[in-house]
Amino acid sequence: MPLALLALTIAAYAIGTTEFVIVGLLPTVAADLAITLPRAGLIVSVYALGVTFGAPVLTALTGRLGRKPLLLGLMALFILGNVAAALAPGYGVLLVARVLSAFAHGVFFSVGATIAADLVPENRRGSAIALMFMGLTVAIVTGVPLGTLIGQSFGWRATFWAVAGLGAVALAAIAVLLPGSLRRAAPASLPDQMRVLGSGRLLLVYAMTALGYGGTFVAFTFLSPILQEITGFPEASVSLILVVYGVAIALGNLAGGRVANASPVRALSVLFLLQAAVLVLLSFTAVSPVLAVITLAALGFLQFANVPGLQLYVVQLARDVRPGAVDVASALNIAAFNLGIALGAWLGGRVVDSSLGLAATPWVGGVLVAGALGLTLWSGALDRRGATRLRTA
Repeated sequence: MPLALLALTIAAYAIGTTEFVIVGLLPTVAADLAITLPRAGLIVSVYALGVTFGAPVLTALTGRLGRKPLLLGLMALFILGNVAAALAPGYGVLLVARVLSAFAHGVFFSVGATIAADLVPENRRGSAIALMFMGLTVAIVTGVPLGTLIGQSFGWRATFWAVAGLGAVALAAIAVLLPGSLRRAAPASLPDQMRVLGSGRLLLVYAMTALGYGGTFVAFTFLSPILQEITGFPEASVSLILVVYGVAIALGNLAGGRVANASPVRALSVLFLLQAAVLVLLSFTAVSPVLAVITLAALGFLQFANVPGLQLYVVQLARDVRPGAVDVASALNIAAFNLGIALGAWLGGRVVDSSLGLAATPWVGGVLVAGALGLTLWSGALDRRGATRLRTA
């Protein structure tokens, strides 16, 4: 693999860290800015919405720019967003800073995947893209717990300074290692994207993605307060538990890819059923330190296990219903993942603020995942009906 891929992996690591590290810092941020936990949870929602709506628009608008200058500009914007977050005098400025970072996030992964594929021969493109996205997975395993530990030890602003430093390393790596003569693919226009959104079958899968992936974030967004206030772990233990959670996520992502190969719908049906059950179980086991950690390990394994299947299913359906816009359909599913994060974090905040309280966030998330299971079964039935129609035609 060329060294240029290392630059993309480093950037993915920095971006993954800044997206998820806030989960471990919510109580610290809320206390420092004198805001409630639900308002702090909106920091997660706003970032995810920035990726959801910023990525397709900005990717279309920047399609004519050179690939290397674009990536350098994105990392500069990423650094600016994290520096602004570290210096934010109040809640409003922090939200704006997070949106700036989110804009860089959305376009980077949209463009970075095509660059990674172009850096290697055709028979190694899948491995190249996986290597870039490995930075995101490694960020969950190491960057998020380490960032949480830094924030708990030196204040949450120190975490954003550290992430800005990671961004500077990524910018330097891109400047030095990425070739200047990268092929510029034809940009996906906004009308192309709107045509994809006109497909009812694809919209059904996007809803599966948003509910199935986002359901976990109802509880995951408030995982740190759950562990401290309900389970009774000291603040210093949270970062260690996040390491366990991150390792489980990495293993689940690998396993999810394998089980989805034969039949993504069948795999997703089983995974969503298990995920909903584990979320409901967490509502009962959260009071016990040992049982809570075991349940969280299972939840971490399932949280990303559905990602490969959802992405594969979108690509398979797009080839049938929108064959000229498969890449656009795939990119919009990434937006659906982030829409799910925003929905889950927002709903979690409403639950915490209601009479149900913090302890109810896991089972409420389970209800959302159960909705995704229902949509998956419906979509599978439509697939079978279509296959029967073709056989009898």
